[in-house]
Amino acid sequence: MFVDSHCHLSFPELRERIDAIRADMAAAQVDRALLICTTLEEFDTVHGLAMAHDNFWATAGVHPDNEGVTEPDETTLGALARRDKVLAIGETGLDYYRLNGRSVADMAWQRERFRVHIRVARQLAKPLVIHTRSASDDTLAVLREEQGGTVHGGPGGVFHCFTETAAVARAALDLGFYISFSGIITFRNAQDLREVAAFVPLDRCLIETDSPYLAPVPYRGKTNSPAYVPHVAAELAKAKGLSLQAVAEATSRNAERLFALPALA
Repeated sequence: MFVDSHCHLSFPELRERIDAIRADMAAAQVDRALLICTTLEEFDTVHGLAMAHDNFWATAGVHPDNEGVTEPDETTLGALARRDKVLAIGETGLDYYRLNGRSVADMAWQRERFRVHIRVARQLAKPLVIHTRSASDDTLAVLREEQGGTVHGGPGGVFHCFTETAAVARAALDLGFYISFSGIITFRNAQDLREVAAFVPLDRCLIETDSPYLAPVPYRGKTNSPAYVPHVAAELAKAKGLSLQAVAEATSRNAERLFALPALA
């Protein structure tokens, strides 16, 4: 019934409990999950989980905030992304939240890393999983320059864990991207985000947990799990004045359409 479109089950606190997590998912009617890669070093673990379980799939990418890791090039990233059950490129994007005394100009390495991901996504016609934090203008600019959006003939993708303004959402939608909402939408101080959620067309919405982070109310502050994604769906339904069933069905269809996510038999 529900799809968690973004989670990190390769992280130790979740990987060590994978059987219990899968049982919790089944009980909550969360039938599929996309497991997100954040470094090349992590890829084999992410991919191994996807290959071991019929309702998990994977991505290939290097998170913009990760430093001191193997830098992706188009050949290496492309080879990983061609593997079975790898449905998307990322997570990738830009993150200027922790500059640590550096200027935006000093973050050219992040922008180049982002461009590598977009080029691979274009080559393989696989969608991008976009992370943007304190960097929305540059994120959108690089996507336009590299023609990553469907409006430019690119693969499109999703702005995951969306926390930006309605103006940024509109710009992403205009480029052909989907918008994904996480447990943040349930937080008491997230009214502005709920208004964005009301604005984004249902046929362009996804839901996610970003596990193990950002557990929704009533689990806020605890380790997140894909089993909690129905709470995100419920808040999205409330923001839109729709039934939970309508949001569950629409976001599942959207995930199938964007990622070519298979339906389970």
